[in-house]
Amino acid sequence: MTSTSSGDPVIGRLIDDRYEVRSRIARGGMATVYLATDIRLERRVAIKVMHGHLSDDSTFTTRFIQEARSAARLAHPNVVSVFDQGQDDDIAYLVMEYLPGITLRELIRDHGRLTPTQVVDIMDAVTSGLAAAHRAGIVHRDLKPENVLLADDGRIKIGDFGLARAASAHTSTGQALLGTIAYLSPELVTRGVADARSDIYALGIMMYEMMTGVQPFRGEQPMQIAYQHANESVPRPSATVPSIPDSLDDLVLWTTEREPDERPADATVLLDRLREIEQMLGLTSAASRHTVALPPEVRQHAGDETQILTPRTGATEEIDPDDAVTTLTATANRRRRRGGLLLALVLALGGIAAGTGWYFGFGPGAQVALPELTGLEQSAAEEQLASLGLRADVDEDYSSEVAEGVVMATSPDTGSHLPAGSSVTLVVSQGARPVDIPALGGRSHSDATAALTKAGLVEGTVDRAFDDSVSVDSVVSARFGDDTVTDGGTAHEGDSIDLTLSAGALPSVVALPTDDARARLTEAGLTVNDDVKRWYSDTRADGEVIGISELIDDDSLVLKPGDSVTLIVSIGPEPVEVPDVVGDTISDAKKTLEDAGFTVSIDSALPQSFWDVARLTVEKMSPDAGEDAPTGSTITLTANI
Repeated sequence: MTSTSSGDPVIGRLIDDRYEVRSRIARGGMATVYLATDIRLERRVAIKVMHGHLSDDSTFTTRFIQEARSAARLAHPNVVSVFDQGQDDDIAYLVMEYLPGITLRELIRDHGRLTPTQVVDIMDAVTSGLAAAHRAGIVHRDLKPENVLLADDGRIKIGDFGLARAASAHTSTGQALLGTIAYLSPELVTRGVADARSDIYALGIMMYEMMTGVQPFRGEQPMQIAYQHANESVPRPSATVPSIPDSLDDLVLWTTEREPDERPADATVLLDRLREIEQMLGLTSAASRHTVALPPEVRQHAGDETQILTPRTGATEEIDPDDAVTTLTATANRRRRRGGLLLALVLALGGIAAGTGWYFGFGPGAQVALPELTGLEQSAAEEQLASLGLRADVDEDYSSEVAEGVVMATSPDTGSHLPAGSSVTLVVSQGARPVDIPALGGRSHSDATAALTKAGLVEGTVDRAFDDSVSVDSVVSARFGDDTVTDGGTAHEGDSIDLTLSAGALPSVVALPTDDARARLTEAGLTVNDDVKRWYSDTRADGEVIGISELIDDDSLVLKPGDSVTLIVSIGPEPVEVPDVVGDTISDAKKTLEDAGFTVSIDSALPQSFWDVARLTVEKMSPDAGEDAPTGSTITLTANI
């Protein structure tokens, strides 16, 4: 039964530091089953691991855990034991008893129909386990040959309680029916409701399949099979295999009655009837046997307990004419008598059928199967309906999943048969629902996120920028595409709104020494380039920072943590050429130099009050005329006495 998959990452993994996964046994819709070793108890176990893409779905996770809880409540030799359940990082798992062998599905597939002895033997074990579940208030809801395990040592057990529910719940499945369509009871198909009698119906279908090798209802599409379950009675197995005993024939009809009230109330009632049939057929009670009567090439020996079942000889007990088996036989005889009357009635109605066949097949009563229209443009869907003689009504609704103008659904549903001229409602998408974007400026991050969620919007990218007008981690700006929507705007349900949050005020570095400015900006989260720009400055001393180059180049720029910036550092005032004032009077020379931006110092033995009277002139100057000197520097003039 086991197989491996070299590409399966679970194989070889040690789950929860306890279960070492060896190989893969089987894969289903919800989970994969592996063979593993419990290194703590040194035993082989089967470990069921939920598919990773379902782990985030709370519905599937709950159903997975429900299986563990449901099966753990049952302690019965015909129910697979559940030992443990848990979560290891990304893996949700449950640990079960490992039963080497085959499934009932494999047995039917490889050997076709089974003998009455094998059918009774397997059904006795399955019904016993199911009776224990029903007594515990549990409905299996997914009985099928794949979930019946036939161990090599002859044990028969029911597994996979993944769809189990409380027997009193009568829970509807919603739009989708769970379980396998071939074994669904009529009430599950029509109403989505299951109780213990739904499990009985599934057992009846399994009995039919075991005795005939085929399922009673077949079709190319699942809906065809579901329709037959809901509207047709299961035929007698003996119609396919005439050698089937009447008692088993009648048991299948009883368990598969379309009305739940006409079936056995639960598996305990069915088990009692099955044991009576065993006596009628002269079989040893299954409760006293150790192994199932499987074909020898399938069954593995397991010590002295292994044995092949043989019919019991001798007289049978007298049956009470009022007991259930006799009642079943009488019911079957009544069905046969009614069958003869129905045949006559069918022949009598043949003529009427010919006429009505024309009416409904080609005449005014002809019906049209509604094709699949979802996904089409409205105009295309209307054209297709018109070509079939149907009328289109349009109903619009918003959708964030379906493009505007495309058909989302129809009423009635696809596949419905309608008389010509009937109306079909097309539900056409209007696109995503328009919503108002709330004003977000100045709000805290958590408050802005909550406001977006309430409006049906999604938070997009989140940036941070330096801003001294908004507190840290509050919204500086909001964007929808290329539009700024900080103070509100309009979008569509499900659209993303990008946020910029405040990183606080940008640190001031003007007049700081270069190293101090670099340290302050780096601490704020900016990257400071090694190279700096050097400018002359009349207000900043050599080595002091004048400012940040990017902000001086673009005063509208908003810096963000992580941005790169370049410092502009002063190299002092810009030098200018010293004017030549030698020979000028002291007053004229002083004015010329001060107008050029210099400070003037006069070297003279006479007091300043005599300079103009004596008309003193400049004899020499330092620095000399024509040299470059920084603006604001001092020029010394020597007077000629």
